[in-house]
Amino acid sequence: MTLNIQLAWRLARLVFHLLRGLGTCALVFPWAGARLRERLVRRWSARLLAICRVRVEHMAGAAVFAPPLEHALIVSNHISWLDIFVINALHPCRFVAKAEIRAWPVLGWLVAQAGTVFIARGNRRDLRHIFKGLVDALGQGQRVAFFPEGTTASQGQLLPFHANLLEAAIDARVPVQPYALAYVDARGDWHAAVDYTGATTFVDSILRILQGEPVVARLGCLQPIASQGAHRRELAVQAREAIAQALGAVEVQ
Repeated sequence: MTLNIQLAWRLARLVFHLLRGLGTCALVFPWAGARLRERLVRRWSARLLAICRVRVEHMAGAAVFAPPLEHALIVSNHISWLDIFVINALHPCRFVAKAEIRAWPVLGWLVAQAGTVFIARGNRRDLRHIFKGLVDALGQGQRVAFFPEGTTASQGQLLPFHANLLEAAIDARVPVQPYALAYVDARGDWHAAVDYTGATTFVDSILRILQGEPVVARLGCLQPIASQGAHRRELAVQAREAIAQALGAVEVQ
């Protein structure tokens, strides 16, 4: 196949998979229980990544890694729109994400149906409402995740962590578990096509990934951080330091 034919084939498979996701959300999710939804989200996310030629593997070889907790507030560094699906392919979570994600074509609606809660920047009233929902969800034993950088960063960089939502772990009396995410090529270098920053649009990003080299997504579940008696800013600092350590030498901004 030529490059154009390969791209067209991958796009066709992606569109078909998105349509299947729409059908599942419309016909199955309304009556599905939490366990079935989790299995469907995991399977659909894994298939999406396979179509995009993204292979997911656990980070390994360091003492900082730990088994994923079933009940915790998850925080991760944020690189790409792929992040949600990489995490969900291994350890499905209920996400809190920026409102811009809701505008993604088709995928935005799908992640909303999977339980993602969207938050608008600078909306304090929205933040208070979502915070209460987070505490309730954690109190019900759910695994909840968000990206404390608030936006995507280029690989090799780690932006400051916003601490506000970490208060939910303290109120719900659950640990915070940091996740470290990295995308590499066949040589083990940062994968350039995955970065989703600056003027890059969602469609641009999809095309770059579909046309580029295959991607290896590495996810590391790190040692949980106890929230009892802690301050949210302390939790933010500890989680950020743990992720920086797992990723190796990063430019901390």
